[in-house]
Amino acid sequence: MPISFHCESCKKKIKAPDQAGGKWGSCPYCGHRCYIPLPKSGDEEELRLAPIDEAEESRIQEMMRETHNLTQHILHESRLPSEETAVSTAELDETEVIKKVILYLRQMADGELASADKTFLALKPMKKMTLRILAAMARAERPEPELSDLPPSVLQGLIRNLSAKLS
Repeated sequence: MPISFHCESCKKKIKAPDQAGGKWGSCPYCGHRCYIPLPKSGDEEELRLAPIDEAEESRIQEMMRETHNLTQHILHESRLPSEETAVSTAELDETEVIKKVILYLRQMADGELASADKTFLALKPMKKMTLRILAAMARAERPEPELSDLPPSVLQGLIRNLSAKLS
């Protein structure tokens, strides 16, 4: 019985002989190089997929839209955040605030908006120190190691966004 599969490029249905399974071949329609899957063995049981939770899917889509819009907004900004250097009078541990700022930026970059909101609420009481840390991060030549995988323009935009949110 021939192996049936779809071309990854043109999506047309292709039939290949059983002995071609596990090898590479060219699509007869578009010439795209395709991997020919192995023939289905008789003792393999069919995998059943779990039903899709529509509410969860719509929530994820909304979060992805919000992340996309924020990223697009950040990429189109060209100004740097204001360099406020006010010194906080509160005796809070600066390293903890830095950790929370990095956590917030990472959560926003990863689209974890609910977690980012909780982290923002923890940063809000430490507004002056947070703004000072953000200004230092914006001026830094190298980003924090936890944020080094983000494009510089996205990171700068996330920093500007948090600064504006706190102001």
